[in-house]
Amino acid sequence: MEGSGTRATPPLAGLSPFFVFSRAQWAGLDAPELSGADAERVRSAAPQIPLAEVRDVYAPLSRLLELQFRSARGLYAATRDLLGFGAAEVPYVIGIAGSVAAGKSTVAALLKALIAGWPEQPPVDLVTTDGFLHPNRVLEARGLMRRKGFPESYDLERLLAFLAAVKAGEPEVSAPTYSHATYDVVPDRPQVVSRPDVLVVEGLNILEAGVPVAPGGPLVFVSDYFDFSIYVHAEEAAIRTWYRERFLRLREGARDDADAYFHRYAELGEAEAVAVADRVWDEVDHPNLKDHIEPTRLRARLILEKGADHAVHTVHLRRV
Repeated sequence: MEGSGTRATPPLAGLSPFFVFSRAQWAGLDAPELSGADAERVRSAAPQIPLAEVRDVYAPLSRLLELQFRSARGLYAATRDLLGFGAAEVPYVIGIAGSVAAGKSTVAALLKALIAGWPEQPPVDLVTTDGFLHPNRVLEARGLMRRKGFPESYDLERLLAFLAAVKAGEPEVSAPTYSHATYDVVPDRPQVVSRPDVLVVEGLNILEAGVPVAPGGPLVFVSDYFDFSIYVHAEEAAIRTWYRERFLRLREGARDDADAYFHRYAELGEAEAVAVADRVWDEVDHPNLKDHIEPTRLRARLILEKGADHAVHTVHLRRV
């Protein structure tokens, strides 16, 4: 991978596990042009991402994922032949992690749209781990509402059971859903995953969270079930700004909805709302980022590094 032009920059330290691409280098990789149908799906899924960035960053990433997917399917078929028995193919699972407000949900939706446009047009689903948070009533009873988003606020056993069933080839697996309007898990409205070819799983600290198989037994991690993992990274100052902007958008969107969680902030002036957002960031989301999310970054197969303008400027790809 050494050299110039579109080649990856050789790491400064020879022991680095990553190749490092500038945006220009990454954009120069051999990726197919976006079709008109691709562009329409992208505009629908992630209208805030310019098509130029889709072409430069996400089209090459989609091509890389397609190659990984095909390779995994080929290896699966060869192994099945070796073992001498047939079995249903299981979903290829892509995990997407990163801080709150870093844009991982947008990246997940965009990749889902691009994967659906692969030549095979594989069925693809997207599941967010927000649905695996304990309901607010449980968090309140356990004194964890101020720790929402931290590992202990999730029903990890349920999340691991879901992923285990997906990877076991179960024909239908249910995942709980979450409402950002009510800021709570939605009861009795599960998302049914019916053995897609590709499953995208998006969440805050999915590269860290693990629980023992049995008391005193070895840990099983959520990422054990991933075939490929992506971390969306940016500097803290940028994420804090995006967090504040998102807080203000949610507050504005809830102004006329008395049932929405953020309606409680609707009557605040902008300066007061910013002060609340900054306080929640300082007391909750920033500690979660520093203690539980960002330390998992180097466990990802690929890191998308964003600038303050939300645009990806560097891609780190783990050496194969």
